[in-house]
Amino acid sequence: MAEENKVRLHGMWASPFVMLVKLTLEIKGMQYEYVEEDLVNKSLVLLKYNPIHKKVPVLVVNGKPLVESLIILEHIDETWKSGPRFLPEDPYEKAQLRFWCSFVHKQVFETMMLVLTSDGEEQEKAAKEFFERLSTLEEEIKNIFPEGIQVIDQKNVGLLDLVVVTTLSHYKAQEEYLGLKLIDPEMTPLLFSWLTALLELPLVKEALPHHEMVVGFLKYLRRETLKSTSA
Repeated sequence: MAEENKVRLHGMWASPFVMLVKLTLEIKGMQYEYVEEDLVNKSLVLLKYNPIHKKVPVLVVNGKPLVESLIILEHIDETWKSGPRFLPEDPYEKAQLRFWCSFVHKQVFETMMLVLTSDGEEQEKAAKEFFERLSTLEEEIKNIFPEGIQVIDQKNVGLLDLVVVTTLSHYKAQEEYLGLKLIDPEMTPLLFSWLTALLELPLVKEALPHHEMVVGFLKYLRRETLKSTSA
């Protein structure tokens, strides 16, 4: 790997934000080193490169760190112009895309995590908000794909495609563990079709951790979160 293009990604296997950056690097055909971080015992390197949030992902390019997955993706897209472009050139279209990426990345993800890590009335409230946000996204998909879901492959995948698939890729493991249907083909048929097509992409299949590993991590996450909130 040429020194002027030395790229290292610090991440954690279960993080959808890390998977988002990994997929971007893979689709761009970039060579990079991957460093798995222990977020319980954070390394001095991680704390050095991300002293404010102390989280992954962190992309280090020629010794210079970048944090926040959407910011990292835009940097990759603007710096490495070979391969597919993830953002449109038109300023208005780019702004619209950024909005919906942020909506999925933050609001959809946050309510989904509340569903996974809460009980009782709090979980019911979180589930209601989650489904409302999926319904909002479903309506927007009609504008994104006015002629229906188009053929998606590695050459035309965009930023919102990557955000959607990494945010919602573990829904089957989540449904199995919770006993609650999160992605319903009857309630959100366009989202279901879109997500199904994205999950069939070879690079996405390769990037996804095994189903059993995800279920095990969900059990751990839920147990630890409920323990901390009840303490």
